[in-house]
Amino acid sequence: MFEFGFTEEQLMLREMVRDFAVNELKPIAQQIDQNEKIPDEIIRKLADLGLLGASIPEQYGGGGFGEVGYCIMQEEISRACLSTATFIGAHQSIGTNAILLGGSEELKQKYVVPLAKGEKIGAFCLTEVQAGSDSFNVKTTAELDGDEWVINGDKMWITNGGLADIISVFARTPKGVTAFVVETSMPGFSAGPPEKKMGIRGSTTNAITFDNIRVPKENMIGTEGRGFLIAMKTLDAGRLGLGAATLGAAKEMLEMSSRYAKERIQFDHPISHFQAIQFMLAEMATTIYAMESIIYRTAVDYDLKKNISTHSAMVKLFCSEGLDKVVDMAVQIHGGMGYSREYPIERFYRDSRINKIFEGTNEIQKGIIARDVLKHKGVM
Repeated sequence: MFEFGFTEEQLMLREMVRDFAVNELKPIAQQIDQNEKIPDEIIRKLADLGLLGASIPEQYGGGGFGEVGYCIMQEEISRACLSTATFIGAHQSIGTNAILLGGSEELKQKYVVPLAKGEKIGAFCLTEVQAGSDSFNVKTTAELDGDEWVINGDKMWITNGGLADIISVFARTPKGVTAFVVETSMPGFSAGPPEKKMGIRGSTTNAITFDNIRVPKENMIGTEGRGFLIAMKTLDAGRLGLGAATLGAAKEMLEMSSRYAKERIQFDHPISHFQAIQFMLAEMATTIYAMESIIYRTAVDYDLKKNISTHSAMVKLFCSEGLDKVVDMAVQIHGGMGYSREYPIERFYRDSRINKIFEGTNEIQKGIIARDVLKHKGVM
């Protein structure tokens, strides 16, 4: 009989991250939202705890916890602050991971190691004005000039764009979309002002311009023309990590709602006595159980090197919509207090909405899933 369970090391990781999230992150989460900035000391603490490289193999300076460990970490961080989880995801799950998945050994030693240790901050630079859901349609160019690639173009909606030291960039070369490592200190790099967003306000999102940036030839990730494949494989992990973040937020909403329902008195009874409230709590719990199940099943497969492209799309689709459902019910259970900035419910409500858009819109995920279903004639 098969029984899924976390290892002792994974449980210790969860306990450590939970302690940090509860005692150091949650108390300032509202401040992070209002100031639209994660304090530098929090980023340093994340690095000191090894959380900025938790999933990265130990040989490259990481914690070696793999995708299951990464999901555990993001789940706990998100219970406190989705902005911080977004920062970590852009840095580790996609920014650093693109180099880890496709880069040469030299690139990994030069860039993945300091990124995993938190000595440098990473970002993932794919989206453009005309290349959002149509991500293959990138217009940023890279031309080979001697021993250097010269990159020109504009990117948008880049999480960590104004903070990053090292960016995984996707540009078009004569052979197709190609990936590169760009250091933001290189002449010709510039980041626009932080975007003013509805949610995840503490994460920094910027437009990026590349103006004749000269990048060493050896900074190409993988081979020329294979960058789009690297981007898609990177996003497999990104979507899985996003699912873990929604899971943590959903669990927080259920705990807060259950507690409030027991304390709030109406008609001389706690509202938890009313079937309408009970039914919402039941739906929230059932949704969370399903979210947790598909996330960790898929994370295990990822760590076993299985192809999870379709399953990660399912995770992203189901879990982003699941959190939307859960947080909406949390607002309803809390009533007016759920709509007030005095409670964190409204922040989670705002933060939730982006999950159906970034890392590939949910409509894109449905297309990925449908193509696989049709290819295999509906056999799962």
